[in-house]
Amino acid sequence: MNNSLIIGQYVPGTSIVHRLDPRTKITIIFFYVFIVFFANNLPSYGILILFALASTFISRVPIRFIMKGLTPVWFLIIFTFILHLFVTKEGTVIFDFWIFKFYSGGVIQGIAISIRFFLLILVTSLLTLTTTPIEITDAIEDMLRPLNKVKFPVHELALMMSISLRFIPTLMQETDKISRAQASRGVDFRTGPVKERIKAIVPLLVPLFVSAFKRAEELAMAMEARGYQGGHGRSKLRELKIEKIDILVYFVFLAVITVLLLTRTYG
Repeated sequence: MNNSLIIGQYVPGTSIVHRLDPRTKITIIFFYVFIVFFANNLPSYGILILFALASTFISRVPIRFIMKGLTPVWFLIIFTFILHLFVTKEGTVIFDFWIFKFYSGGVIQGIAISIRFFLLILVTSLLTLTTTPIEITDAIEDMLRPLNKVKFPVHELALMMSISLRFIPTLMQETDKISRAQASRGVDFRTGPVKERIKAIVPLLVPLFVSAFKRAEELAMAMEARGYQGGHGRSKLRELKIEKIDILVYFVFLAVITVLLLTRTYG
């Protein structure tokens, strides 16, 4: 398992989060993305952090695996925080040295945006970590079913999204394998002028694209050999069904939204 990126990876398990209906998880994550931007003080951020950490703990996905998988994201989070330090000029000056002048508003806003970014990545990653690509496909297709009335290709869209998520870790592994092979042949990706480093990427991109096209062709041939003709007339091996645990989770999330709206600062 490639631990450098957790998006698109699935960790088998029997936790409550794993057993939830995929439509429940997608719906909750969809609304969570919205309510994150309603938080504007410590209590409201606290309830969001508590919900995210509790969901992660209940999922029983190893914390070390999640944190290692989020390593590429830490750079963006830190960069976002530093950017707000230099850009935001609100509040009182808390640091003034030479050309550097940081304001309290920049620190507060940088921390707030960084927390939002981290929570969004963490919660959305739990979807793919606890849900198989097939379940995600079935859930998206079922939720978008009303669009079939206007001839929208719902099944094909859900299938493309599922395949995309499935092949993200595969392409990352392929990239790592090719880069190691090129490095063993003397190709240097990290040092030298920018122009030379860009040229060094070409031996990496060419075999990567060739491999991606080859995988796509093999997948298309396999689907054709099995008589795949789209979603029309297809039956499902596993029918989606809302259970009592899903209803309970909806009520818990509704309570989270209520507490957040009551604790946030207005005006």
